[in-house]
Amino acid sequence: MRRSGSVRDHSPRMWVLGLVVLCFMATLVTRLGQVQIVGHADYERAAATLDTRTVTEPAVRGRILDRNGLPLVDNTTQTVVTLDRSVLVESKDGGRDLVRRVAAVLGSDVDQLWGRTQLCGVKDAPRPPVCWAGSAYVPIPLVSGVDPRRALSLLERPDLFPGVGVSAQPVRDYPAKKTVNAAHLLGYLARSNADDVAASHGAIGDLDLVGRSGLEQQYDARLRGTPGTSTVAVDPRGIVTRTLRQTDPVPGLDVVTNLDARVQSAAEAALATAVASARTRGYRADSAAAVVLDVANGGVVAAASYPSYDPDVWTGGVTASEFARLTAPTAGTPLVSRVTSAAFSPASTFKVVSLPAAVRAGNSLGGTYDCTSSYTIGNRRFANFESRAYGPISLRKAVEVSCDTIFYDFAYRSWLAQGGLAATSDAHDPFVAMADAFGLGRPTGIDLPGEQAGRIPGRAWKQRQWDQTRAQTCRRGTSGYPEVAATDPSRAAYLRALAVENCRTGFQFRAGDAANFAIGQGDITVTPLQMAQVYAAIANGGTLWKPQVARAFVGPRGATEPVAAVRTGTVPFPPGTLAFLHGALEGVVTQGSAAGAFAGFPLKQWPIAGKTGTAESFGAQDTAWFASYAPATKPRYAVVVVIGHGGLGAATAAPAARAIHEVLRTLR
Repeated sequence: MRRSGSVRDHSPRMWVLGLVVLCFMATLVTRLGQVQIVGHADYERAAATLDTRTVTEPAVRGRILDRNGLPLVDNTTQTVVTLDRSVLVESKDGGRDLVRRVAAVLGSDVDQLWGRTQLCGVKDAPRPPVCWAGSAYVPIPLVSGVDPRRALSLLERPDLFPGVGVSAQPVRDYPAKKTVNAAHLLGYLARSNADDVAASHGAIGDLDLVGRSGLEQQYDARLRGTPGTSTVAVDPRGIVTRTLRQTDPVPGLDVVTNLDARVQSAAEAALATAVASARTRGYRADSAAAVVLDVANGGVVAAASYPSYDPDVWTGGVTASEFARLTAPTAGTPLVSRVTSAAFSPASTFKVVSLPAAVRAGNSLGGTYDCTSSYTIGNRRFANFESRAYGPISLRKAVEVSCDTIFYDFAYRSWLAQGGLAATSDAHDPFVAMADAFGLGRPTGIDLPGEQAGRIPGRAWKQRQWDQTRAQTCRRGTSGYPEVAATDPSRAAYLRALAVENCRTGFQFRAGDAANFAIGQGDITVTPLQMAQVYAAIANGGTLWKPQVARAFVGPRGATEPVAAVRTGTVPFPPGTLAFLHGALEGVVTQGSAAGAFAGFPLKQWPIAGKTGTAESFGAQDTAWFASYAPATKPRYAVVVVIGHGGLGAATAAPAARAIHEVLRTLR
């Protein structure tokens, strides 16, 4: 039985609860309105900031031309097959089956293409250059240089090849490569890496090609131009959804060089012939260089290096196997320029430096000197290598026949006058001073990367070298050279005896060091480019010009910016020495050590002044040199040729220089 009035009335609580819910809904609606209407612009900007990426578009790269406007490096296009990353992300198998189908149509290696889909640095990605080192926000270039017809057939079946694109990619072309290689001068391009991008402050993008050697590297910023940019929106998976903003790229500048394609071709052919000829005579002839400088301004007219490589190997990306071959010592390290990045003992070509030094030390240009078969200092006998015993002869004759013993005597007497072993400074050494005046022992400053400084081994150098190597030298004096003794016991014994001596007194600049210095032997080294600069300075009257490959920069509309010649020094020749050298060096070619190599050459129409050199090295074959300039009566060009392990300078290098002069004399 219910009691009357026992049912409670809940209506007030329901009203309060409803009011609270209504307030919450009103607040939510108001906030949504603020977000969508009032704060729309702010949130859109924030979303854009969080979900956009900027991708650079490389500009058309400038060309590299010879002095007559002949393109040595140009641009062409290459068919590239690309793949959208979104397809890989959305595929159940990561896109493996798609890549397999693409490889089958193109006739490409499937593993190579699959490796390309992996971003470099990601776990399990293959090593460069197989992996993709570019941007994650652009289509991946699966393969370059494919048959256009095969590539375009992929577009006809989008159901089988979703996300596959075909484009024309600009690549470097070498239109003169049938006659001109010049790989070490021109250089090559490679894909930019993270360091390139970070260091460029926005100038280099993820997809850019950058110069890695030669002129491509030296003038990369000029050649590359200004890249374009595209701002793209990406979804949370990193997939591009649309392009928001875009600016067009600005083409790079052309580089007009001082190179003459005819002379460059002749230099390369001359080296190949010289190497082949030396090998038929039993020499290894494993490296060579030829340099031609304009003596009036330092312009590099030609610079050939052997061995070389095909610059096309970098087009579209070098393969791992090709890169290994290019960097292998067994292949002769063809990427190394023997013109600027390899140093050799200059041998008797250095006598043009020693002669003015000897005159400064008090020896007369008009004197008579005894050319003996050998010269003894202490208990050591120094042989007259390139020459024979001529007896008393003039200094001009000593240069013409390359008599070493006369220069040994000059050096030894100068060494004694400076205090012998007691002298600890090079300050009063005329031979070291003259080498320094010619710019030796330091880079020439040529507009190419990777130049070596060479070595002028005076007293200061001997002390530094001893300080740095004494501990190792002393250990070798005790342990010897067992790894050498296994194949060459006599050489091992020589090296151990040398180590014992140098452990105790390796810092001393001995009489033998001075004697070797005077004839360009011992520890002295120079690059072929440095010797070309030396002979150019003799030819032009004593001015050292910085070697320049670039002649001018030309913009897309024809605006030209010349590259100014740079004077780097003046050689202080003693009075009468310069004229004496001109006559003596011309005599080398007409009646001296190089006369045989130039027999039948039209020397009256194109007179040549030059010097042979044959550098000895213990346990190795001789290195052949010939340094020259012409025409001797009014010099225009300096020509230097060196053949590593090539034998006598007169027999191997001089004929190669002759072939180059044959072309030079036809130029206007």
